[in-house]
Amino acid sequence: MSLETQVFTITRADLVRYAEASGDHNPIHQDESVARSVGLPGVIAHGMYTMALAARAVTTWFPGAELVAFGCKFTNPVVVPAEGGVELEVAGETKEGDDGLTTVALTVTCGGQKVLGMPKAVLRV
Repeated sequence: MSLETQVFTITRADLVRYAEASGDHNPIHQDESVARSVGLPGVIAHGMYTMALAARAVTTWFPGAELVAFGCKFTNPVVVPAEGGVELEVAGETKEGDDGLTTVALTVTCGGQKVLGMPKAVLRV
């Protein structure tokens, strides 16, 4: 079953708040010149923040479900402009297992490019 795509806007202010909450103050997430000096196209979102937004989509689709497993690989950066924000899209396909668990294969994209590799959630609904 296909799940309705959810869209999250990520701003630089979100990155500042996430850095404070997580303790990850790496300047590539806030300073344009530092990010570019290490070969990035600009300030990028924290990978764990991107992953957390994908998890938020899962909890919206399946409120109250028990999350048994969640994982992904970080494959491409989410570049966040200084003004406005960037949209992260999270889509999902479900598959019911014989073990009573539901697997959600996710597709997480920004600007049409996949930013998480093999993201999936396993739930007890």
